[in-house]
Amino acid sequence: MEAKILVYFIKFLYSTFLFPPGIIIVGLFFLCLYAFQNHRKLAKIIGAFTLVFYLCTISLLSDRLIGALEKEYQVPRSVEGDVIVMLGGGATLDTPNVNGLGHLSGFAANRLLTSAQLYQKLHIPIILSGGKVLETTGCEAEISKVILLGLGVPEDKIIIEDKSLNTTENAMYTKVLLEKYGFKQPVLVTSAFHMKRSVLQFEKAQVTVLPYPTDYQSNIKNQFELHQLWPSAGALLNTSLALKEYVGILAVKWY
Repeated sequence: MEAKILVYFIKFLYSTFLFPPGIIIVGLFFLCLYAFQNHRKLAKIIGAFTLVFYLCTISLLSDRLIGALEKEYQVPRSVEGDVIVMLGGGATLDTPNVNGLGHLSGFAANRLLTSAQLYQKLHIPIILSGGKVLETTGCEAEISKVILLGLGVPEDKIIIEDKSLNTTENAMYTKVLLEKYGFKQPVLVTSAFHMKRSVLQFEKAQVTVLPYPTDYQSNIKNQFELHQLWPSAGALLNTSLALKEYVGILAVKWY
């Protein structure tokens, strides 16, 4: 048992402080100590930056930032709709998949899984919204379609929207398809942290949706544990995601 605890402790030390962002925090801390000898004002600036950066890398903060977004909408107890709208969230270009090339990011893959599960319950069409954002990324809608076909979803139940490059365009181009096919009750599937901004964009496009959040990054109930104070790349990513969404929510009125 003691050997197991020792191994766990060693793993904790190197995974937390020898890799980013922990190693960066350690470096900034020693830089702050060095500057304190001759440049007190500079040391204070470095110290303040180090503290802010540290807070951004711990799940105690990131879980609350992203959790506040994820609590905006609850998964509906009953789902009534005539079409599922899934928003893309990133894809690789040429990585080998079972039935083709390209993989969805973790965010998009979770959205697709939920969309497939909803299809099994409702048997209504799925609109896959997401284009080729960069030259080095795959077309999200096309890759999603290949995966859904492999999961047994009929091709005539899959509608592609492959022009959109962001959430604003997701709403704009999806509205065109909704009107074209006569859909009136779209069920919107996207990551829970992304749902508020998405709903606002669809409202701006004068489309009323039933939000169906998925791909949660934090627990519904927050329970403090000591590890929430350790810096991690995952927490830094969630902080970045949350801040991006808050900025995006503020920017909806302009774009």
